[in-house]
Amino acid sequence: MSQSTVTLNPHLFFGGNCREAMVFYKQVFGGELTMSAFGDGPANAHQDPKANSDEVKNMIMYAKLDGAIVLLASDNPYRSGPQSSGTFSLSLGGSDEAQLKAYFDKLSENGTITAPLIKQFWGDIFGMVTDQYGINWMITITHR
Repeated sequence: MSQSTVTLNPHLFFGGNCREAMVFYKQVFGGELTMSAFGDGPANAHQDPKANSDEVKNMIMYAKLDGAIVLLASDNPYRSGPQSSGTFSLSLGGSDEAQLKAYFDKLSENGTITAPLIKQFWGDIFGMVTDQYGINWMITITHR
């Protein structure tokens, strides 16, 4: 009997700046970035006429950053504003202190540190940042 592989990957939605955000995340995490715009497909590929408008055709329909960190993303043509709603956080964790500190520093650029990356009472180093695209990140460096 063959085993299937199931993964859970975050899919981020942006309001027109997905391309910019995903290029930023590629700079932070590395990996291979692929993107397709709404206008890349045939005109009749989308049932919604808004998806074929000049306003939307350059928006990203699907983006994937594939590497040690996997992120999926797209622009939502119905969303107003480029910032995330901030109703969730992405959590990065592990024992590679130098790598995780580098991620924290890069995500902090033009963002807001909501909790400094410091040693906590439970023994781990932990910090939180909201990046320049409104995505909340929690970073945990474990020492076990």
